[in-house]
Amino acid sequence: MSLSSLFAMLKGGTSVTAMEHDELQKAHLAGACHIVDVREPHEYAAGHIAGAINHPLSQFDPLLLPKDKAVVLVCQAGGRSARALGLAHEAGRTDVVHYAPGTGGWKARGGAMKL
Repeated sequence: MSLSSLFAMLKGGTSVTAMEHDELQKAHLAGACHIVDVREPHEYAAGHIAGAINHPLSQFDPLLLPKDKAVVLVCQAGGRSARALGLAHEAGRTDVVHYAPGTGGWKARGGAMKL
């Protein structure tokens, strides 16, 4: 799936829940999405995807997610971001997906991390 078709589907409300690594990397480099890291602050501080916003699952409110671009949720390995995704969808946000491999997968695939 191409990046443009993914975002077109998100805008159209099609049920897409996860983003692949290559699409995330392209979207991130293009500034086409917000990356929201739902790990706790100490985990985020230890290393996160550059430009990611920290919004811990323990305090997660989907109404506080940015609204000007699609949102990609990440955590360490996909579990917490999947839970946050469910909350976002329940709140009516159709422009939110998650990156299931998490920051561990991002790093393993050569993605840059910011300390």
